[in-house]
Amino acid sequence: MGIQTSLDALMKAERIIDAMRLADDLAFEASRDPGPRTLRVLSGAIRNGDSVTVIAAIHALAAIPDEEASRLLSALLSNARPYVREHAAWALGTRPPRHDAIARLVWMVADGGFTGMLAQRTLEQWSGGAADHLAVALESALIGVRRPWARSRVIETLGLVRSRTAVRPLLAVVVDPDEDQRVRIAAAAALGQRPGDRAVEAVLLELSLGDDTLADVARMSLVDLHSGDEAQRTSPTDGLTVAQLFLHADIDADLSSAGAGDNGGIATLLVRLGDSLASGKAPVERVLTMSRGAVTEASHDLLRLRDDIDGHVYGRIPLLRDPLPSAKAWPLRVAARRGIRRMLRAAGQVDAIHLRMADVGSLAASDVARELEIPVVFTVAPDPHAVIQSLDVAGRLTREQFGETDQVEHFWFRCHLVQQLAANAAHTVLFPRPNLGRDMRELVGIDITSRPERHTIVPEGVDLGVVDLAVAEARDHAAGGAPSAAVEELRALVAGLAPERLGLPIIASVGRLHRVKGMATLVEAWANGPLADRANLLVIGGDLHTPSADEKEQLALIDALVPLADRAGAGLMLPGHRRNDVSARWVAAVRAGLPGLAAPRGIYACASLKEEFGIALLEAMGSGLLVVAPDGGGPATYVTQGDTGFLTSTWDVDLLTRTLGEALDASLAETDDARAQRSHATVEQSFTIQRMASALGDVYAHVAEEERTLRELTVLN
Repeated sequence: MGIQTSLDALMKAERIIDAMRLADDLAFEASRDPGPRTLRVLSGAIRNGDSVTVIAAIHALAAIPDEEASRLLSALLSNARPYVREHAAWALGTRPPRHDAIARLVWMVADGGFTGMLAQRTLEQWSGGAADHLAVALESALIGVRRPWARSRVIETLGLVRSRTAVRPLLAVVVDPDEDQRVRIAAAAALGQRPGDRAVEAVLLELSLGDDTLADVARMSLVDLHSGDEAQRTSPTDGLTVAQLFLHADIDADLSSAGAGDNGGIATLLVRLGDSLASGKAPVERVLTMSRGAVTEASHDLLRLRDDIDGHVYGRIPLLRDPLPSAKAWPLRVAARRGIRRMLRAAGQVDAIHLRMADVGSLAASDVARELEIPVVFTVAPDPHAVIQSLDVAGRLTREQFGETDQVEHFWFRCHLVQQLAANAAHTVLFPRPNLGRDMRELVGIDITSRPERHTIVPEGVDLGVVDLAVAEARDHAAGGAPSAAVEELRALVAGLAPERLGLPIIASVGRLHRVKGMATLVEAWANGPLADRANLLVIGGDLHTPSADEKEQLALIDALVPLADRAGAGLMLPGHRRNDVSARWVAAVRAGLPGLAAPRGIYACASLKEEFGIALLEAMGSGLLVVAPDGGGPATYVTQGDTGFLTSTWDVDLLTRTLGEALDASLAETDDARAQRSHATVEQSFTIQRMASALGDVYAHVAEEERTLRELTVLN
């Protein structure tokens, strides 16, 4: 095609997602023709192009096996545009070490954030060829870096350098009582990666005698030092051990934090799925679900893992700092990787690890899986591809502003990570979509027809037992029975509204307070039209006491629409998150009604920008509610338009308002439960957690059998 033709095609692409896909072609053409003209063309694109073109040209430069290309990339570390510096730091990781770039990369590490993670990753990739130089540069940087978190990041990076030169400053920092505790903790964690060093072990032993967090981390590092002393134990039975993780949630068996922060449907899914997989009806005997947690919790979990040979067990990964929303959690990569490695080693023989998201947890876990030779099953979804497409179509994301948005959302890196995880996975799992093959090809760049045996379509599922119990309780109360404790709490919430609001039906929504989930958009669609006079709105989700940055953003938008003082009069109920079983009871009550307080036949609304499948939507349908859902992604495969629900472009507020009105009209016009029974039947027939577990159990068994065959062939050869 030629470099200029390839660049022209990228610049003329109608949609941003198309241009991002064409960036791979540009890099390929650059690698084919690494001459001076190619360098000039790409340099000109970086100087004068829109931000999508600039980013593509940076990564195309990295594909050129030429010293001049490396020099140009290094120079971009000093570019005035932050997103250019960020992508240059990432792109340099594919190149040989450059001494003239090390100091600037180290300062990026000290500054932190996503850019700091990319710089740290590049330095780690360079440590094999320039270890001593890196160790000296990082130790020298400590002289000028005084802020504790910045120092801790430099120390953490020093711990990644495979050089004896790096051990001395780590030991000096960890024993220095004048150092900030956060810096000493980083050093203690890093020293756990230095097995066979008696001085290191002696220092960690002494520190472990304390009773503070530093002592906890020192004890954990001692575990790391000796993790390779014993051969990895094998499973004592024929059953499989499968690991799964989501690091942006506090996952527990009771789902007590569901709906707070990033504890969305994925947390509920992993608990229910793990229970079902390990119930004895699938080839899986043990499921290890990993999520974030404190060092002390992790220590307890490690001890349990050595004894629990079956069932659903939990392992906390200590990230050594306060929880961060997923978009800002990338700097936790090293801590996550160490914790995941520790947990998987303690679990013994792990037959597969299932990764589901393009996030820091999957990035870290994929590294560990490769190191420990554990096959990966990856759920491939067009995320963030579908979000980029939706924002582009809505005019809320342009090629000119893409660079600045990418610094916040990390779209380019996450899209690349999806492709990388899918390419390296032993097997991929896909959600049903109306045009699955086309979307995977056009949005993600994966042709699932080329190797169909490597892909399995598995719908998500819900626990209908929980839903059916909630429905039975709601119906009993609607018929005059006493309310359950959960429904009594909902009654008190509705009773707190203005008197004129009582007796209206309820529009309900369950989910995280995050812009992708569209909660503020839902409030706007309800509040600024006739719907506000016809129904009250119940939004279940979010941590109202200690909100994350994403939650604060959504709450601020909601407050601007309906101020806190006006909510009772307007009919807006925003109680925050509730346990999954409580949410199920509230949703069921929206259908059945609350005698004296709320009319029956309310509806359920999901205003997400994108919904890959929709656990909360399925639970609402299982409760008999008529639903409003996004017209793309998974919901379009199970919501029957005009019957069990209404599909709409949820990013269009006016259209969402009209659709909500149509749905409410349709629900209130029902004279029997025929449609509600069809909604329930849809879930019962195809979307239960048991069906999902059975399908995934077959996938895991297939992957484990393939892995055993490969190992046997390797031994024979």
